Amino acid sequence: MLGTYTIAGETASEIAAGVEVAVSEGRLPPGAMLPPVREVAARAGVSPGTAAAAYRLLRERGVVETAGRRGTRVRPRPASTFREEIRIDVPAGARDLAKGNPDPRLLPPLHEALAAAARAHEERPAMYGTGDDDELIALAGERLRADGVPPGSLAITSGTLDAVERVLAVHLRPGDAIAVEDPGWTALLDLVAVLGLRPVPMRLDDEGPLPEELGRALRAGVRAVVITARAQNPTGAAVSAARAEALRGLLAAYPEVLLIEDDHASGFVEVPLHPLGGVTTRWILTRSTAKAFGPDLRLALITGDPVTLDRLRGRQRLAAGWVSHLLQRAVAHLWRTGAVDTAAVAASYARRRDGLVSALAGRGVPAHGRSGLNVWIPVADEATAITRLLARGWACAPGARNRIGAPPALRLTVSSLDLEEIEPLADDLTAALRPTLTGRYG
Repeated sequence: MLGTYTIAGETASEIAAGVEVAVSEGRLPPGAMLPPVREVAARAGVSPGTAAAAYRLLRERGVVETAGRRGTRVRPRPASTFREEIRIDVPAGARDLAKGNPDPRLLPPLHEALAAAARAHEERPAMYGTGDDDELIALAGERLRADGVPPGSLAITSGTLDAVERVLAVHLRPGDAIAVEDPGWTALLDLVAVLGLRPVPMRLDDEGPLPEELGRALRAGVRAVVITARAQNPTGAAVSAARAEALRGLLAAYPEVLLIEDDHASGFVEVPLHPLGGVTTRWILTRSTAKAFGPDLRLALITGDPVTLDRLRGRQRLAAGWVSHLLQRAVAHLWRTGAVDTAAVAASYARRRDGLVSALAGRGVPAHGRSGLNVWIPVADEATAITRLLARGWACAPGARNRIGAPPALRLTVSSLDLEEIEPLADDLTAALRPTLTGRYG
């Protein structure tokens, strides 16, 4: 059960810290069973209450999970092991399609926006107690209403994950179940583990989570659901009008479930938004500016029900306090001046993404990429496919970073791909993947 590791410590914190170190160092591998609370208490010479408190700390930190009568075990992917660490070393000279960045050539110049923000700062510097920028809030509200998002309170956070973490922390507790897309966003899956939540995977197709998968998760008692509206990472799925109607119908029967809708694709995709928010009592929709304006402009606009937004702001005040008003005013300037031609940017990404999917289809290779920056290619064996593709000069991301129970696949970020590279890439992919292809999506 524990091998040579001996549980020790005089307090709950010391016991938990010792176990966490053992997991981090590999002395307690994923799946290792921990002894019952009373046995731990006897071994460490502490009360059963102290041992139980140690286990509770470990669950809250995402190190262990408790499965009722089956006992307590080290999580298959403990919080100290992040999915981002599942990566490949890109050799010199290889074309790197593994990173999920936007094309720098399509990002707007920032000097005018930052200069305008600096001038506004000189006129009315943001001090402690200053609220969010009024112009940015107004512009965000106009855009959300134009997309059919239900009216709600507004808040500004340092990116989507910042908002999601704070909302999950105020609504859920360690051990609660949360429905997530599978395959899904790496950072969200890591966050779920760190918060000690129990992920319930939902399979999806090109139109978003499958209704039967959401229904199954809701019946299983999930406390929250996270759905990507469009440009789903890694598959490129986008919720269609018909799919949105079906998902809203399911959610309406569970009004107590927290709905988190991620619309990070606003500003760089061509498919329309079909919002789900407002069906449940507690909900938020996040709209990031990172892909359209650049990852260093780490800012997201959040709308949702008043209670959730109040809790979000409360958690924010206890930590960072606010998002830099220089960034807020810079984003407001970019929006107000139309610094990004959204249609042109979306069309540019679509030509590369659709071009690769079409070229692969012509060679008998199934691939997915309805919207966004990525193409998802199901394979039978990721390691073999990656090795063969590297030998041909192309690096891609292993799908294992994004998967819970979904079949193996590769993720290629095509945002920086030049059009003349599509056919050679499709040829090399076909040659490298032919022995490892699978038609399965999820």
